[in-house]
Amino acid sequence: MKKLITAATAFTVAFALLTGCSGNTATTAQSTESEEAKQETVQETEQEAVQETAQETEQEAVQETAQEEPVEIQVFIAASLNTVMQDVKAAYEADHPNVTIVLNPDSSGKLLTQIEEGYECDVFFSAAQKQMNTLQDTDGLVVEGTRHNVVNNQVVVVSRKDSGTSVTGLADIGNAESIALADGSVPVGRYTRVAMAALGILPETEDPSVYTTQEVSDALGGVEISEQSNVSKVLAAVVEGSCEVGTTYYSDTYGYEDQLDILEKVSYDLTGNVIYPIAQVKNDQASDAQAATAADFVEFVASDQMKPVFEGYYFDTNVE
Repeated sequence: MKKLITAATAFTVAFALLTGCSGNTATTAQSTESEEAKQETVQETEQEAVQETAQETEQEAVQETAQEEPVEIQVFIAASLNTVMQDVKAAYEADHPNVTIVLNPDSSGKLLTQIEEGYECDVFFSAAQKQMNTLQDTDGLVVEGTRHNVVNNQVVVVSRKDSGTSVTGLADIGNAESIALADGSVPVGRYTRVAMAALGILPETEDPSVYTTQEVSDALGGVEISEQSNVSKVLAAVVEGSCEVGTTYYSDTYGYEDQLDILEKVSYDLTGNVIYPIAQVKNDQASDAQAATAADFVEFVASDQMKPVFEGYYFDTNVE
């Protein structure tokens, strides 16, 4: 009986050991598989990280190359902007050493005609809404979403300090012996005619810019008028003394304070606001880099950062 018990006991112990060993083997196998899976996951994660780093490095290299690529853009600006835009140009080029801004100043009307005729232009900065409206609505050449109103200006009547003129402003400008006046296609010439119509000097009409220089002269009693093709030439005629008085912009008197008297700042009630809009121009000849630079330059000019620069040249930046 004891032998039977002993044998049974031995068999039980052996079975238990065998079962226990089998269980440990299965557990070990599962543990090994789990570790291998973790290692594979870690390796995959490391590979993905390496790939992402490589892609980011490649993208940064492409961006740096694009930033270093020399870019030149053509910027058409109203003549009255020429002085202040030299400072704006210098500021932008200092931040973008690879960029060259080429400024083309003239009357807004002449610049519009040049763009319509196919002159290469990337940015248009006009002295009036009329020319920009034509470029946008009639010609379809304004890049959508890039138009901004940047500054306001004011028409002024000026004379040399030693002119001895009896003229006090636009209302009695006909008392001058000679007047420098821009033609009606030039914004300052148009605004002057608008104010004259408001004062009753010229007959009211939908667009006073249609009045010729001769018609203005006749309305003023036959006074001699020297017609000029842009506002800078009007200013020069007065500064040089070839004309007794002239109408120009307040901003154009910057730097001439010792030579000119401002006889009148013509009220906005007479001229309306003198808003200067800027926009990127559709240019089929421009590269992607040029187009991107033109868009960025427009935003730079219209930014709050540039407001003190414009204000320093007598422009009003409180515009909508």
